[in-house]
Amino acid sequence: MLNLKQIIEQAAQNKQAVGHFNVANLEMLKATFLAGQELSKEVGRPVPLIIGLSESERRFVGSRQMVGFIKSLREEHDYPIFVNADHCHTLESVKSAAEEGFDSIVIDNSAFPLEENIKSTAEAVKFVKENYPDTLVEGEIGVIGQHSMLLDEVPEKVVIGQEQLTTVEDALKFVQETGVDCFAPAVGNIHGMLKNSFNPNLDIERIKEIADKVKVILVLHGGSGIKEEDVKKAISSGMSVVHISTELRRAYSLGVQNLNEDFFASHPDEVTPYKIMASVVVKVQEVVRRNLELFIG
Repeated sequence: MLNLKQIIEQAAQNKQAVGHFNVANLEMLKATFLAGQELSKEVGRPVPLIIGLSESERRFVGSRQMVGFIKSLREEHDYPIFVNADHCHTLESVKSAAEEGFDSIVIDNSAFPLEENIKSTAEAVKFVKENYPDTLVEGEIGVIGQHSMLLDEVPEKVVIGQEQLTTVEDALKFVQETGVDCFAPAVGNIHGMLKNSFNPNLDIERIKEIADKVKVILVLHGGSGIKEEDVKKAISSGMSVVHISTELRRAYSLGVQNLNEDFFASHPDEVTPYKIMASVVVKVQEVVRRNLELFIG
């Protein structure tokens, strides 16, 4: 089996993207894996998956336990499923993720001024590459929000005007001085998704400009809530990993909210968790499947 970097690079060559899906429990992981397996059978080849765990998600589910679980799925099924430590905000968090066996790690110092971001990201890259050379490290520039949640409007601190997007010059400087394997720029994307409309349009030309100059893996954060056509254009322009979180959380939440109507109305005395949660798994699975179809074209 190819390693994660090779798989992402292969996807990029084919103008496709690898889906990165954040999970907070085993039901969400099960749904994501089932969606990948199902689609793989239909297209006749494995559809890779990256499972993301933020610092909060890692605390909730247990880092070592989830890493072990995901790697066991990879080994038992010979399936390209990988695990990413998403949005680590300190060097200590990066070190813990590396020691726990994550396949890739995001060091997120995007709220800092560029020079400070570069310095702290470079320090994290140095540690990982010296001690865990097979682990990918991702850095990012630009404030796109902090939380995967439903939004009434674009958060106040998030800036999506042309002059605030990641410039090619800053992107090139950041990648060269940090040594990251993967880079997430601010190109009009935001974390979370608007309740009553699509998220703002991406700056596709900016993506093309960055991809032309910055020769590392490009990652689109905040993939939930973006118009499908924009996602397709972003992938064909150079984004080779797309993060989805809020869409999965919304599907899970709606599934739980609808249990009384969908399940307990006809099974009022049922107490078996895996029977109760089956319909919730299906709802999350549908969201993952739809996004994977979009990412592979």
